[in-house]
Amino acid sequence: MTEDTVLPQIYLDANATTPVLEQAANAALITMKTMFGNPSSSHITGLQAKQLMEQTRQKARAVLGSGNGRVIFTSGATEGIQTGILSALCEAKKQIEPHKQYTLLYGATEHKAVPESLKHWNHILEINAEVKAIPVDNAGNLDFDFIAREVPNALMICTMAVNNETGVYQDLNALESVIRTHNADVFWMVDCVQALGKRNLNLARTTIDYAPFSGHKLYAPKGIGFVYIRNNAPFTPFIAGGGQESGLRSGTENLPGLAALDIIFDELLKEDGSQFVSVDKLHDYRNQLAQALTRAFPTIVFNNQFSNSVPTTLNFAIPGFSSKEIMDLFDAANIRVSSGSACSSKVTRSFVLDAMGLPAWQSESAIRMSYGPATTQTEIDAACERIQHCAQALGHSCLMQAHHDIDNKEALDGLVQFKVGGACCWLFADKQAKTAIIIDPLPELVERLNTILECQQLTLLAALDTHGHADHESSRVAFSLPKQACDHLGWPTQTTTMEYKGQQLACIPFGHYHLAKLPTPGHTEDSVSFILFEQQQDTPVIKYVFCGDLILMGALGRTNFPTSSSSAMFSSIQLLATLATPDTLLCPSHDYNNEFATTLSAESSRNGTLKRILCDEISVTEFVEKKALIDQNIVDDAGSEIMCGATVCSKDQFSLHEYTASELAEHMQHNNNLLLIDIREPHEYALNHNRAFDQNVPLTRLTDFIGRHNQDKSTPLVLVCRSGSRSQVAAQALARLGFNNIGHLKGGYALIPSA
Repeated sequence: MTEDTVLPQIYLDANATTPVLEQAANAALITMKTMFGNPSSSHITGLQAKQLMEQTRQKARAVLGSGNGRVIFTSGATEGIQTGILSALCEAKKQIEPHKQYTLLYGATEHKAVPESLKHWNHILEINAEVKAIPVDNAGNLDFDFIAREVPNALMICTMAVNNETGVYQDLNALESVIRTHNADVFWMVDCVQALGKRNLNLARTTIDYAPFSGHKLYAPKGIGFVYIRNNAPFTPFIAGGGQESGLRSGTENLPGLAALDIIFDELLKEDGSQFVSVDKLHDYRNQLAQALTRAFPTIVFNNQFSNSVPTTLNFAIPGFSSKEIMDLFDAANIRVSSGSACSSKVTRSFVLDAMGLPAWQSESAIRMSYGPATTQTEIDAACERIQHCAQALGHSCLMQAHHDIDNKEALDGLVQFKVGGACCWLFADKQAKTAIIIDPLPELVERLNTILECQQLTLLAALDTHGHADHESSRVAFSLPKQACDHLGWPTQTTTMEYKGQQLACIPFGHYHLAKLPTPGHTEDSVSFILFEQQQDTPVIKYVFCGDLILMGALGRTNFPTSSSSAMFSSIQLLATLATPDTLLCPSHDYNNEFATTLSAESSRNGTLKRILCDEISVTEFVEKKALIDQNIVDDAGSEIMCGATVCSKDQFSLHEYTASELAEHMQHNNNLLLIDIREPHEYALNHNRAFDQNVPLTRLTDFIGRHNQDKSTPLVLVCRSGSRSQVAAQALARLGFNNIGHLKGGYALIPSA
């Protein structure tokens, strides 16, 4: 259970954190061993420690150009932010005039630590000012006109020198001019965390009152930082206690951290021989990476303009691919990137790019690639080479147009699920007949789907919608389809018919399958379900039901659109139940909880309303009344996403066996029936990874796997992936659908030293 080819790591996520510079780590270690004195002690060991601390402070002052301003060592930037905001607001509170409305201003693209701290201290100190975000333009520049209007009534304004997601820098001189022209006395804090080592700072020549910094963003250890406070700017200690730092910041000083910072400042101050490359060299690095990315992904869109961002950050999106897909792809190549701020890694969209007014798909698909001044040319060269390999892997998997031989590609057969946000698109391919159908095509996936069809040499028989969607436009016309008359959902007007359980169904035959249409109005008047039949020994058997938004995971489709009818939905559910078995796989148009597919049995076990319909325990009148109450709970996402289902129950959580690597290895020795399932995507294998698994079932094929094993759910399965997150999600989905012997590798291969 090891991977035989492991590439050296290329770390391109420096805006999140950096590795500790070797000399800095050595300095910290030596300090812990030999200079462990308390700087507040008066004996020689303490005096030596104090000397190191003051030496580091003087170097910090030189790096910052702090003049007579103070430099106080902290645990990091978050503490520095609290220090600045608390100090400013304590003083501002003394100046507040009764009955006058005040504001607290911050940049809309600011790190969340700033607005959250403003709100916190505004509440604690009972200032009750209005906290307002300063808008930015699509290049990330602050709106100076807004500042000019709002700053006269502001108690404090917070901006940042360099944005952590995009690398966009603000013109601090121009910003200072507009702030001081309209309010000479407002307190001004500038988050300088990402500026250190990337932008020239001469803080004493500005009217910036507070500037926090963090050591771990520039090759020092975590847990050490510092804050600049302008001479005569008000100050209130954030941490009180033993009076260290001349009473400004109590707590025993982090001497090893200071020793490491001392080395970092040396590198910044060197004119020659520094381990930090020049700004010109950093620009060369960015150009090389941008060119490599553009060659590999010709449709790439850069979210930051290079003309107003530091050369150590690239923020980009690739049409048709989510940020998670690209992160997994790069991680398989041992290139470390991120989808944005590491402090908000669970967020699917970038609030920074949203604030810049960029399209939603760019925000949802954003990738941040960042590096520091200690990055080497060798690392950049290797990264550029691997980026090209990533693109080739996508081409090999028919996810991008390939410019190389892919004759040995694996033929696509069965069901593939694609998702954009909560919306689902389904592709079913019959490799024997070389034909395919698409259900509920999404605009964002047109290029990817066309690429798959071309690469796999599949003839598309139909691209169908289950209803007229409220949350997106149909993209059926973007596909090459047979020239035939169709209705507005793409269903051909000339089809064959088949009888199934007394129902006459219009159907499209292909290979040994039939796709039938079943009208199931309710969610909308035009809602239909498509039933995929497989011919087994002259008997049609339902394989999948593409039910649109009739029945969702944990929900019923909403019925409060103008064309909705809850009474019609009641009848449609009853009709579907007469054709499908309790274990027939239902493939809906939306999956808001990453549960992939469902069955009538699984849903009725947690959805009491659905269960009562299936058991004929509720009248249509009672259902209509109950459904109206359910629909009242639907909350659309601020105009950006229309929720198509009314959730009526929480997501189930099943007890899974979470194996450690050693437990799994031992379990495999004693259980010959166990199947080890790797759920990484196929293109991750194309990056020189060993297929040391019984089967590969990526999340896009999980529903297909369920369909193929729906009659045998007792085989012991252990799911594995890179981090353990995908395998856990997949294992939960399988357990919910009755697979009763499921486990997964906790932490994935990321926690196996040899992986």
